[in-house]
Amino acid sequence: MLKPLIIVIVGPTAVGKTALALRVAQLLHTEIISADSRQCFREMNIGVAKPTEQELALVPHYFINSHSISDEVNAALFEQYALSAANQIFNQHNVAVMVGGSGLYVNAFCNGLDAMPNIDPSIRKEIIQNFESKGLSWLQQQIQQYDAEYWQKGEQQNPHRLMRALEVVKATGKSILYYRSNTPVERPFRILKIGLEMPRAALYERINTRVLAMMEEGLLEEVKQLQPLQHLNALQTVGYKELFDYLNGFVSLDKAISLIQLNTRHYAKRQLTWFKKDDAIQWYAPQQISDKLILEWLNYKK
Repeated sequence: MLKPLIIVIVGPTAVGKTALALRVAQLLHTEIISADSRQCFREMNIGVAKPTEQELALVPHYFINSHSISDEVNAALFEQYALSAANQIFNQHNVAVMVGGSGLYVNAFCNGLDAMPNIDPSIRKEIIQNFESKGLSWLQQQIQQYDAEYWQKGEQQNPHRLMRALEVVKATGKSILYYRSNTPVERPFRILKIGLEMPRAALYERINTRVLAMMEEGLLEEVKQLQPLQHLNALQTVGYKELFDYLNGFVSLDKAISLIQLNTRHYAKRQLTWFKKDDAIQWYAPQQISDKLILEWLNYKK
């Protein structure tokens, strides 16, 4: 008898992952685990392209609205959360769906995470204080100086990941990459990875249009409500930080919107670069996926 199957749907932002996940889950009568590092936060909705209430009502979802922006959420927490969620789903179904664009979270779930060294809390506190007073550019300069190898390979715009890398190298003298053995763990289920892609020009047009739609839906009002909490790591996110800059008088609204579009395009490019390194992903254009193909996925053997 085949082990339970989890169908993991990945790809760049705005490519259509949510729609496909809902379609697959409904066709196979199962449930969805989100692998998005921001949609788990209750306070963030429009700017993270969270599924609508109607979509959430169609299929049970895990890791959506499960945490607050004041909570520390990371890949290690997600790994344990998602494994527990998968176990719950497999108690009722032989297949589950995971969907999201957070490559580190998907990797943690599929392959496990390496043990990281303990960090003196004073080192972490000092880095956080410096970041809050000096900003992202200071953090980027520190990583370039102390961990050039990570700077070349890591997420250069993600302050949480940069702070984590900096605290490790400050505490141990070794790059965070040293502690990543890349030895996958064995999971008690099959994992089929499906990637969605489309021509870059079409994807970028979708991104630009979606940002404008978010503004019409009330993204600025959402960000205004969160302005008192703008220092939180969860809010150092494309779509929020640019509008904080507008609200703080640093840029015009038109400039903020164009920066959201630009930074989202850059994010999509980084996502594709990450996922294209994984040879296990089977790539499709959204229109290539038929119900017949989805049903064939159930027989995936690995």
